[in-house]
Amino acid sequence: YLLDKADKYDSRDVERLQQDDKWVENYLIWRHDVVDDTLKMIDESFQWRKEYTVNDLSESVLPKWLFENGALFLHGYDKEGYKLFWFRVKHHTRDPKQQLDKKKLVAFWLEHYAKRDHGKPLTVVFDMAETGISHIDLDFVRFIVNCFTDYYPNFLTKIVIFEMPWIMNAAFKIVKGWLGPDAISMLKFTNKNDVQEYINGEYLPPHMGGTDSFKYSYPPLVDDDFQTPLCENGPITSEDEHESKEEIDADTKETGELNEEQNLNQKKMNSVEQISKSEETDKTEIKPKNAKKALTTFKGPLLHISPAEELYFGSKETGEKKCLIVLTNVTKNVVAFKVRTTAPEKYRVKPSNSSCEPGTSLDIIVSLHGGFAASLQDRFLIMAAEMDQSSGAGVPELTQFWKEVPRTKVMEHRLRCHVVESSKPSSLTLKENAFNIPAKTNEDLHIQLTHLLQINKRLQEQIDRCLWFQQLSIVLSLLSVTVVAFCFYLMYSQRS
Repeated sequence: YLLDKADKYDSRDVERLQQDDKWVENYLIWRHDVVDDTLKMIDESFQWRKEYTVNDLSESVLPKWLFENGALFLHGYDKEGYKLFWFRVKHHTRDPKQQLDKKKLVAFWLEHYAKRDHGKPLTVVFDMAETGISHIDLDFVRFIVNCFTDYYPNFLTKIVIFEMPWIMNAAFKIVKGWLGPDAISMLKFTNKNDVQEYINGEYLPPHMGGTDSFKYSYPPLVDDDFQTPLCENGPITSEDEHESKEEIDADTKETGELNEEQNLNQKKMNSVEQISKSEETDKTEIKPKNAKKALTTFKGPLLHISPAEELYFGSKETGEKKCLIVLTNVTKNVVAFKVRTTAPEKYRVKPSNSSCEPGTSLDIIVSLHGGFAASLQDRFLIMAAEMDQSSGAGVPELTQFWKEVPRTKVMEHRLRCHVVESSKPSSLTLKENAFNIPAKTNEDLHIQLTHLLQINKRLQEQIDRCLWFQQLSIVLSLLSVTVVAFCFYLMYSQRS
């Protein structure tokens, strides 16, 4: 493919394919580990990506009215923690002259999210309330469907269709034909009575029976609605204050013991993650007894962040309420950082707005307030930017710095929350062995289940072929016996 069609691919996509195993794996999973089908999908998606200049799509190259229209945007999460990709059909009208720009908007949102959340799957919501014949645009719907089935592998969890008008039943029968048997099972037709089977009311607008007060507007670009900066001690309420003081006192007593164990653990880990200024860290941070440290690391241009993707909290039964985020400055300058969250009322973050010296590591403690439980929908955003050596790192300097720093120079990394249901959380604590393996996420289990089903399917096909050959052999054997018997009969008849 590369030799024959190199001019039809974007070199950046080819380079990514050669370096990103996860991307390759997603193509294989989506095509059920059939290599020829996988290659064909990669070929088609790469040609499509170059045709639509996907790698170069940005707000500046698309018409502003597309964003102001509000027909397409990302907002909220479903019950499984997957991001919602909204298509408000009533804001869409057929217009051949605008069709290409609208399709590029779809590609922009998908690529924007894929780069931001490393390809974590989406749930598509077709909000068809208040729609009629003038809004039916099968070509555009087909394009959206093709994006998930042909161009973005393993990117779709389900399609929630809300209040589809009866007049569009025939149209969606055609859409089902485009989806194929695997994707048809992802269609969920809903109304106000049952849509909350898939999406909690907190992320549903009032007309869908929810309580989400979100109103689409542009600018800025609709994002995760992160709140910043998080106060270091969080919004502690009166009932939590006594408990928090007790926790801090207990943690302080064990700081020395924990630091010794942490040093032992860090000798086993990558040398980049060692804390060179342990005395300063002891003064500024109190390490919780149950803070969890993950083995995975996101390697950004300014900071290495561990864990790479998920913070592991316990359920109400397990009582695990604290997690540890380790930031390592890999630059030669001071790096300022701050932490945002989608649920500021739940969490305390220490420190939430500070700086990290060159070549050093810093621990951030994330803890839940009493009475609150972590949710799959909760997200954290870590923002980082390089500071000049001459700049101070006090609160006033940091405040002024964040007001002036260009957005293009800010590194962003997002973390999801994962709730561990077992009594013994699988992620690491500072008192546990440094080589424990984190629990598998729902996505991992889904991938394994899909793989097992494919193996089972292939075995069944092999059994069917064996049975067919066995039956064919029996028939041929009977024919052979019949022919031989007939030959003997002819010979006997000629002699007699």
